[in-house]
Amino acid sequence: MEQRPLVQAGRSPVSRRLFLGGITTGGAVLALANGVGGAEAETPAATVLHNSMSRDAWEAYLGEQDLVWTEAPIDFYQAPFLGNGGLGVAVYRLASRRRLKFEVGDNRVRDHQPNGDVRFGTARLPVGYFILETVGDVIEVDLRLSLWDAELTGTVYTTTGTLQLSAFVHATENLLVVSITPDAGESSVGWSFTPRAAKSTVLAYEARSGLLVNPDPGLKQDAEGGLCDQPLAAAGGHATAWRVVTVEGIRHLVASIAASFPDATAAQTATATAETAVRRSIDRLRIEHRKWWNGYYPSSFVSVPDARLQSFYWIQLYKVACVTRRDRPVVSTMGQWVEQTPWPAIWWNLNVQLSYWLLNPTGHGELDSLTRTLDEDRDKLGQNVLAEYRHDSYAINRASQDDLATSPVGVPGVGTPEVGDLTWALHNVWLTYRHSMDEDLLRHVLYPLLTRSVNYYLHFLYEGADGRLHLPRTLSPEYDGTVDCNYDLALIRWGCKTLLAATHRLGVDDPLRARWQDVHDRLVDPPQGIDGLWIGAQRQLTSSHRHYSHLLWFYPLYLLDPTVPANRDLLERSLAHWVGFTGALQGYTFTGAASMSASMGKGEDALGYLNTLLDRYIQPNTMYRESGPVLETPLSGAQVMHDMLLQSWGETVRVFPAVPPSWAEAQIHDLRAEGAFLLSARRAGGRTTYVRVKSLAGEPLTLAHSIEGPVSVWRVMVAPGGTPSSKDPVRWTTVGDGTISIELAAGEDVIVMPANATKDLTVAPVAAATAAKPWGLQSVLPRPEGVIVPVDLTALFNNDGIATDANPTDGSFDTAGYTYPAAELPSAGNFRNAGTTFAFPSSTDGAKNNITSNGTVINVPPGRVHRLRILGASTGGNAAADAVATYADGTTATIRISLTDWGKQPAYGEAVAILTNYRLGRTGPQNLQVRIFHQLVEVDPTRELVSLRLPTLGWPVLHLFALSLERPA
Repeated sequence: MEQRPLVQAGRSPVSRRLFLGGITTGGAVLALANGVGGAEAETPAATVLHNSMSRDAWEAYLGEQDLVWTEAPIDFYQAPFLGNGGLGVAVYRLASRRRLKFEVGDNRVRDHQPNGDVRFGTARLPVGYFILETVGDVIEVDLRLSLWDAELTGTVYTTTGTLQLSAFVHATENLLVVSITPDAGESSVGWSFTPRAAKSTVLAYEARSGLLVNPDPGLKQDAEGGLCDQPLAAAGGHATAWRVVTVEGIRHLVASIAASFPDATAAQTATATAETAVRRSIDRLRIEHRKWWNGYYPSSFVSVPDARLQSFYWIQLYKVACVTRRDRPVVSTMGQWVEQTPWPAIWWNLNVQLSYWLLNPTGHGELDSLTRTLDEDRDKLGQNVLAEYRHDSYAINRASQDDLATSPVGVPGVGTPEVGDLTWALHNVWLTYRHSMDEDLLRHVLYPLLTRSVNYYLHFLYEGADGRLHLPRTLSPEYDGTVDCNYDLALIRWGCKTLLAATHRLGVDDPLRARWQDVHDRLVDPPQGIDGLWIGAQRQLTSSHRHYSHLLWFYPLYLLDPTVPANRDLLERSLAHWVGFTGALQGYTFTGAASMSASMGKGEDALGYLNTLLDRYIQPNTMYRESGPVLETPLSGAQVMHDMLLQSWGETVRVFPAVPPSWAEAQIHDLRAEGAFLLSARRAGGRTTYVRVKSLAGEPLTLAHSIEGPVSVWRVMVAPGGTPSSKDPVRWTTVGDGTISIELAAGEDVIVMPANATKDLTVAPVAAATAAKPWGLQSVLPRPEGVIVPVDLTALFNNDGIATDANPTDGSFDTAGYTYPAAELPSAGNFRNAGTTFAFPSSTDGAKNNITSNGTVINVPPGRVHRLRILGASTGGNAAADAVATYADGTTATIRISLTDWGKQPAYGEAVAILTNYRLGRTGPQNLQVRIFHQLVEVDPTRELVSLRLPTLGWPVLHLFALSLERPA
């Protein structure tokens, strides 16, 4: 058929219609040529694909997804985080002092004791933290974590001044760079380093006896830098080296971490890295760093109208590049941000698998440390089984470090061994192969590793009286042991099916093919009942279970096709029964349930589960916690969005298969599908307007395009009037309702659209349907619109509610002798919260520091006032009472002041301005957190306020520590 190039249409203006598809300097526009299929369509008029994006457009778009802090974070789960797959840092306030700390760590820092398990003897180890030694107390921050540049920037406010801050962990070198520009009040700001003890941070378990105690580190530091050298008792060690240099008034901290084993060269390596860096331009380091990150994101594009989810998605793309790279260790439960945890290692029965799923659709093979490590350390996998099986079998136990060495995996039928973890990890490698169709990966990595992993199972399968093959008792992760465990049966079936497909593809006549076929055909069906899939033949699901180990048949293995009515019914019953129990469900329960719902096309259910994850479990910085930080759950949340937007299991590519009705608009671009296809598609007005497919490997394509009505297929040209990717017509056939088959050679590029379509085709962000506050940590209160005027209350104070640890009997905030600890309160003077400056009172022994609600009249500087901003709390319970505002014209008005009890969470919409870790009693500290709240009270901005008379209350009691006036804008 004759090729008919289309006329180029005019370019749309760049606003929210940002043109995506890779960083280019020109405005490449792709024109289309007609194709032929079951029915030929007329040539659409002026149909082109706008497909370019400037660097500025990408930066602006990702800037809308940034994390923002207007309050100082107080723990890891609120903190800005940076990383490069090795070195990492989290920034938050010290618990004991009002200073910011930069907690540093490295994925390669761990112990190496041969007689200890992964929780202790070989555990990931903490490193230490830098303290930004400000002159004054840190009272507020205004920080932004730029995803585009992977850089933290902003302002730190202290009681004596301000500092401009920028920080990044270099994308490709083991360097932390922090730049500080202080004002006059902070001119003597400096740095100090505090090492962490070189011992496991594990919780809730006793260390094995006989473990060596690591020695104390050697620490030398001064104003110009330092070195912390931590030797390990088992040999080797790790070291942190840093230098502080000032260039044109900007003070730069340049730090490096190194680890070595068995040699003791870490100190030399870290020192050399830091010293080499300071001899170079900081600007040059920043340019190199930004170049990597600016080139990272445009590999793919996703945009949905849910602003909160969209930002969450892009933060996960940022996070996964922080936590791993191809040449770095496999993702552990917490990455390089080592906190208190039960799991200071790599966990193989779900955590690893979920952590890597988002890499394949987004095309980020440069982060695939999992495939590389399984390949390079395969010999260790052979050592992870008992000696009699090492000639032909591989396995891995539940947890390991980066070398993959574990205790031997048990024998099915002897106890309750967890056997399937390696086979499940190899499913990730299979997904990597399927998204790339890299035959070398299939031949040299997946095929040999999967053969030996399946071989371990083959040693123990036995024929039952029913003629079917059965598996002795094994463990379903995190639940119980059973014969014919569904976790293992699914992995055996998938493993044999995959090996048969792999050897067919490779043309290998493997002598085990007959055995794999027999096992595939005769393996017992998954044990099940009226409530769906069981744990196994001897164990039903009878209590709450966070893990979906028994449901791998459905997801992610897709062995039971949910488009088959009987399978769909089984999945619906299984899913309802599983999530119907409460008590043990956790965040990844809901990502699994969401993806299973998506496989059935239930977009609204998938969105509901995903929102449950965000509402209940995801922390302010998008991290996730159980007993410690765990990375896999939020990362798998991003994969849920992929599953809603694009699926490619079962030899069919499905576009927008589970998009909820609330997502009337959506855009994907260059997402990868199995078969090595790049997919772009747009949804507008609740309908799919086009689907673009580029074949990278020439595989057969079956496409469920989700376009309503007849379609036409067009070949993409390089430019208007240019040459298409092939001169042959596009050949396609209809194979079902909304599904077509297209013949594509490698490199061919086509677009499917509604027949006779006349709209321009664009790749652009969709508008947010609703606004969402940024991830990070912001005050619940609005920032001031006008000038702030602090009011001096010193002469009116009538209560002493603050004491020192040295003199806990000084004062009584609540009449029972309890007080706020001075050590955890800001110094007297300017205190800033939610953009508001207050005059905070003195904590000196014997000094009064707050006003109780006894009818006190507060005269204020006359003038119009929009809001009263109050620092205070109540005692004896929550308190709300009427105060009287007096205006210059002699009129008065009643206004309501509401403050929550100091020991409770906010009840009246206040912000927690100050949170202490304890309170003081007559005998000393008491383990109760207490708060001072920031509350707003609206007043009439059209009249001049002259005074405020506080209410008279007996009990409970309102207390005011500070008052500021917000003038109208």
